[in-house]
Amino acid sequence: MVENVIWPAALDAELTRSEGRRVSEDLAVEGPTVDEIAQAVQQVGYDAVIEREKTYPREYEPRGRVLVKDAEDATKSDLLGAVAAYVAALRE
Repeated sequence: MVENVIWPAALDAELTRSEGRRVSEDLAVEGPTVDEIAQAVQQVGYDAVIEREKTYPREYEPRGRVLVKDAEDATKSDLLGAVAAYVAALRE
């Protein structure tokens, strides 16, 4: 069973690549929440588990993280791109 971890920092437009952003600036959104990410993961077709008490290693405030279950058929970058696009669509 493959478990991917998506931190809000990976999709945050306010961060640079060296600060933890993993998607391009045009796909990134400002201040993504774990609830938005989990909803987007479910829209993509995977199960999501939210862990709210976790803190990204490069940040001080806990924003949580989302575990993506059984995503063997997608690479991490493909998964992040699809989730970022859905989070942007949810905000429209």
